[in-house]
Amino acid sequence: MAPHDIRRPFKRAAISDQQKRRELSLLRQAQNRRDAQQQARCLASSILSLQSAAPESQPEQSDIESETVPEAEQESEAFSKDLDVRQASKLRGPEVRKWFARQLMLPEWMIDVPDRLAQDWYVFARPAGKRCFVVSSNGTTVSRQRNGSILHHFPSALPAGAKIRDGSGSAQSYCILDCIFHELDQTYYVIDMVCWNGYSLYDCTAEFRFYWLNSKLEESGACNAPSYYHKFRFSAVPVYNCDQSGLHAAYTGVVPYAKDGLLFYNKHALYQTGNTPLALVWKDENCSQYVIDTDSKGEIPSQQQGVLELQDDRKLVTSDDPPVLFGCLDGDIIEK
Repeated sequence: MAPHDIRRPFKRAAISDQQKRRELSLLRQAQNRRDAQQQARCLASSILSLQSAAPESQPEQSDIESETVPEAEQESEAFSKDLDVRQASKLRGPEVRKWFARQLMLPEWMIDVPDRLAQDWYVFARPAGKRCFVVSSNGTTVSRQRNGSILHHFPSALPAGAKIRDGSGSAQSYCILDCIFHELDQTYYVIDMVCWNGYSLYDCTAEFRFYWLNSKLEESGACNAPSYYHKFRFSAVPVYNCDQSGLHAAYTGVVPYAKDGLLFYNKHALYQTGNTPLALVWKDENCSQYVIDTDSKGEIPSQQQGVLELQDDRKLVTSDDPPVLFGCLDGDIIEK
């Protein structure tokens, strides 16, 4: 037998925290599928019933500023965070914006390479612009930004999205699309489909949702040029498998919009509200103009600044949502 000092221990590679959360998130989705049909129906009626509520006093935020809900608004979230879509229809004023600000599925920063990236993930170039929900129902279409404020109220070629001669469709007909509004060409780029023509896709995998998105959106005429009954054009973004050719196409390929990083979606992930490790975002200087901070004149300062938060357990984390662990301080430094 060889001496023990030349034996080499064989260990499995360490699993990152983000990978563990990805596995737990997929497990929870498989074990607990909610009643998505009722939720989507109530969400559509809630958004449209609130369009004539009290005037919204807060100014609309820019795309970069609205990436997170302001901290001041988090004070009153305790009593409203458990409200479902039926109760949310009774909210008014600032509470409306707070509730709708939590309905989008938000990606985490990519801090490691997921397992089975080439087999289980999609990738596409994220359009630069304002993230929003677009809801069509009862002959009208409304878009709400990520901070909950109304962006546009307009007619569209989406099912039940405009009042036309032959009617606006049945009461059960409505659509909910996850979009980014690109101001340069006045186009809504659809990055996900939550509900289509009354059929909920909340409990469907991303693989199925993207298939429906590409087939149904073109059939509806929503991709046509603007007209009297269709104020804004809609367009799907090109989605690729996360293999070498797909990554190259998403990263370097030419698209009709300004890029703001790459989005990665797990093929088996359901649509869930809030941050999820099953959707990831990557940005660098080659695929996003917002990878570094600029001053009020649009120029890059000589030094970049970051904000760190000291938690009760002495860990330093970034101000991202969710936060990224940066380091840990010992007790002597904290006392000083």
